[in-house]
Amino acid sequence: MRDALWKLSAAEQAEAVRNAEVSAVELVDSHLERIAEVNPRANAVTQLLAERAREDAARTDRRRAAGETLGPLAGVPFTVKESIAVEGVPTTFGVERFRDLVASADAPPVARLRAAGAVPIGHSNIPTLILAGMHTRSELFGDTVNPWDGGRTPGGSSGGDAVAVATGMAAIGLGNDSGGSVRVPAQFCGVAGLKPSTGRFPADHRFLGPDDPGPASQLLVTDGPLARTVGDLRLAYEVLTGTDPRDPRAVPVPAYGEPLPGPVKVAVVTDPGGHGVHPTVRGAVAAAADALRDAGYEVREVRDVPRMDEALEAYGRITATEFAPSWPAVRGLLGEGGDRYLEMAMERTPPASAAEFMHLMGLWMNIRRSWAEFLDAYPLLLGPVFTEPPVEPGLESRDRSGRDRVASGMRLCTVSSFVGVPGVAVPTGTADGLPTGVQIIGRAFREDLCLDAAQAIEDRLGVLTPIDPIGRSTPSA
Repeated sequence: MRDALWKLSAAEQAEAVRNAEVSAVELVDSHLERIAEVNPRANAVTQLLAERAREDAARTDRRRAAGETLGPLAGVPFTVKESIAVEGVPTTFGVERFRDLVASADAPPVARLRAAGAVPIGHSNIPTLILAGMHTRSELFGDTVNPWDGGRTPGGSSGGDAVAVATGMAAIGLGNDSGGSVRVPAQFCGVAGLKPSTGRFPADHRFLGPDDPGPASQLLVTDGPLARTVGDLRLAYEVLTGTDPRDPRAVPVPAYGEPLPGPVKVAVVTDPGGHGVHPTVRGAVAAAADALRDAGYEVREVRDVPRMDEALEAYGRITATEFAPSWPAVRGLLGEGGDRYLEMAMERTPPASAAEFMHLMGLWMNIRRSWAEFLDAYPLLLGPVFTEPPVEPGLESRDRSGRDRVASGMRLCTVSSFVGVPGVAVPTGTADGLPTGVQIIGRAFREDLCLDAAQAIEDRLGVLTPIDPIGRSTPSA
């Protein structure tokens, strides 16, 4: 076992530590050796916390020796996105100017994972300031490489965590998602990812001071885990759920709801909005639908999801209006070329007037109501994460057609974030040497139903990672 500890699932790693089959220090060292082996090729882990991780692991071993009960993630190494605070470590956002911006406290999800026994082993790469695009390339740390094909993006903005998990550098990654930033890299790297309901996990997304951001940043961004198996995703979910006085948005909803009567109905939408879908993605959705039928779900093709184009337009106008006042300052932080993605979005979607913004806030609620009614009829929705296979790095920043193609590809992620419901990305296999996957979207605060369905898919279609990186290629601009 000691020669391949990093290959074990998070659940297996924690069980081995609790049962004294291995020490937590041995487990951390196994991952540090794996990082030394593959991170030079993948460039996913940015700030390595080697000595701190060994110290945390040693404390875990002392607690076990003293007869204390260890947590469900005892000794399990995890990475933390560069935008999420780890006490005593700079939260750089991938920006040179923030290289020394040391966090005074753990963000709530980091604190929860630590309390469960998990060990932060390093920060992970993101697009500069999260905002520079879908591809994980930061001014401070450079490009992260998709381990399946260096000519394809790992996705983002939680791309560093997806790559770290996929290659065995960590068992769990902690990212966040406001329109696909956990789910897209999960699909592109062949791992599982959870975007929770708005208000399910406590978080703190304040930036450079005590003031909170505007309504879009408050309601769209949700922290969420990535893992190689749905079982590990469930472990992280159980640890992360709950309330925290630092986040009044988090609500005390039980992690598991009441069982639904009869076979659970699953709506299948292969081409949300009718804007086109690649044949391999269509095949992934079909394979997942067959797996759910085999598991006893009542699977039905439906025409479409509610109000797709209207929701996308509202999402764009609300976020553009919120970004507009700070855009000159933000633009200066994004570095050379890092502003192209948002600049094209701002040109296409001008900020709203005060009256228009008030209308948009009402429209937001109205669209959420339409989705709640849809999910009342169909508790689960099966659809694509991204409507194409992994694309080339930087496509969204190349030109307007590339930007529009990427925005269209992640449209179901964008809209499900807009309405605040949970989604689980789960792999379905490979096509042309690249991972394929789907997402299961559910009713608000029914992550348990999403995880159950994702588990049924994984049980029938298998787990794809950990893998060795294929190698680095030169990313396109």
